[in-house]
Amino acid sequence: MGILVVGTVAFDSVKTPEGEASDAIGGSATYFSAAASFYAPVDVIAVVGNDFPLDALDFLRERQVDISGLEIREGKTFRWAGEYAANMNDRRTTDTQLNVLSGFRPVLADRHREHDHVFLANLDPDVQHEVLSQSGRPGIVACDTMDFWIDGKREALQSMLNRVDVLIINDGEARQLVDDHNLVRAAGRILDLGPRAVVVKRGEHGATLCTEGRWFALPAYPVSNVIDPTGAGDAFAGGFMGYLARSGDTGVDALKRAMVHGSVMASFNVEDFSVRRLASLTADEISDRHDRFLEMITP
Repeated sequence: MGILVVGTVAFDSVKTPEGEASDAIGGSATYFSAAASFYAPVDVIAVVGNDFPLDALDFLRERQVDISGLEIREGKTFRWAGEYAANMNDRRTTDTQLNVLSGFRPVLADRHREHDHVFLANLDPDVQHEVLSQSGRPGIVACDTMDFWIDGKREALQSMLNRVDVLIINDGEARQLVDDHNLVRAAGRILDLGPRAVVVKRGEHGATLCTEGRWFALPAYPVSNVIDPTGAGDAFAGGFMGYLARSGDTGVDALKRAMVHGSVMASFNVEDFSVRRLASLTADEISDRHDRFLEMITP
């Protein structure tokens, strides 16, 4: 089974305590696809400007990623810049240039509507609505969001959540979305908005899955040399949705197993700037780390 991802392909300029990278290849769809491609074929819908070097995505083409849905428009590609604190958890956005992303309205081809698994990466919730309106009824829809949309389009975002199965969100955004500082209550209130599962990402502290009446907590895979956390959440989502697509199972136990795969992919992502580590990654490395992780978390 394949996966449709609708998100961004971008340039990132990042500064961390370990160094910095300027105009590096980034974007939610890029990170997601780089991770998910180890599990299932991926179709990408995104937009870039005519300044984007398409050969930078050759490593995705060599896997199971179809980027023919990547629209190329006259103008500049979406750019984001940020700086991380010493703890690598706190991040400050220093610049955002929407460029060709402004006004982007994805159009799904017939093959895109046939996907059973859809991931709506961090985009305007009105755009996420439009994608779902064009698609068939997938087997599972997961989405991401961020504080910018929670602040600016909360009503549209909450309405959109009634159409998805899984929300993948970080702990601060979960609290912000429903105005509740208690994470347990916040996750429960998000479930009331419509999704049947909420995955709360908690950085170096792991991730938590909340479904109706059930909780599952998972630590992060320990990484001794964190270089750049950018895209880790999208890599997590790629491993998560990739496993679900490969297994064909969307039950609660499958969601738990998917979180393990998501955590493994995120742990690789943080080991270098941009998508460099995911680009050089091998299936054997993933399998080995997955087995090591299971040894850690299994009594």
